[in-house]
Amino acid sequence: MKVGIIGATGYGGLELIRFLHNHPEVEHIELFTSSSAGETFSTRFGHLVSIHDKPLNEINVDTLSTFDVVFTSTPSGVTSELLPPLVGVGPKLIDLSGDYRLQDPSSYEKWYKKKPAPLEIIQQSVYGLTEWNEKNIKEASVIANPGCYPTAVLLSILPLIKNELIDPNYLVIDAKSGISGAGIKPSQTTHFSEANENLSIYKINQHQHIPEIEQAIEMFAGAKTNITFNTHLVPMTRGILSTTYAPVHAGVTNKQLTECLIETYRDHPFVRVISEASAVGTNRVKGSNFCDIHVKLDERTNRATIVGVIDNLVKGAAGQAIQNMNVQMNLPQTSGLHVVPLFI
Repeated sequence: MKVGIIGATGYGGLELIRFLHNHPEVEHIELFTSSSAGETFSTRFGHLVSIHDKPLNEINVDTLSTFDVVFTSTPSGVTSELLPPLVGVGPKLIDLSGDYRLQDPSSYEKWYKKKPAPLEIIQQSVYGLTEWNEKNIKEASVIANPGCYPTAVLLSILPLIKNELIDPNYLVIDAKSGISGAGIKPSQTTHFSEANENLSIYKINQHQHIPEIEQAIEMFAGAKTNITFNTHLVPMTRGILSTTYAPVHAGVTNKQLTECLIETYRDHPFVRVISEASAVGTNRVKGSNFCDIHVKLDERTNRATIVGVIDNLVKGAAGQAIQNMNVQMNLPQTSGLHVVPLFI
């Protein structure tokens, strides 16, 4: 396959390069930019010397139309204008930016504070939560890759909502992310002296992933709900851990909750249901496309604690995007992705 990446200079783009270079079916990778055309990529990122020493290319629709797959890994608000000319001209399009995740343009405008993409393109896009939308992904020309937080949250709670084990009307979700989730462009919040030895909450009750999570719960589990969702910045580079607190329906046991998760993901290679809480952590999935899930019922309060853990740059971004590409191209989902987590 011939693959193009728009926005390769961000962390998500760098992870796309790392995995695609080891993908057995990818023969050619080209990188495209709107600002640094002609610059040799490895001069900016020294870890890629002798691996990708090619210059960055200008974004050109005619050139990109000859590719099999084009990934767009840009900040939100960019691909809403950049991607439409590429729709239907040849390549499969996988967007990591967030511009095509919300089906309601007014909701996008409200939560992202930016102009939405054209409605006709939004309506063509397919939400790329691979384990839950494989059939539609296979047939899609435009894939909206899920956000990192929603991936960890949704994979961990959707089976329990769909099987009516937990009450979706009272979901409280506490999520924490490493600093790379804020992107490669530095800010005061992500400055070392601000983030080091500091745990902080941000976007209280205002995170743009709230409507995405609610939309997916309705889409895949048939439940319309409003969630409480808040995010925290942890002084580490990679990883997301989401903790969801949910009331269980009468008579539900811990065994039922665990067995529901196991049965749901029995044939999905990247989701692991972990029995012991002590074995769940961000370094257990670091650098990999795994999502680890653990659930524990508190019989005293009749509430379940549901934990989802991913690497935000892999399962939460580049890895899931490549997993979706594999589905589109009728390849094993694990192609190019079945790597052992870094752990330390």
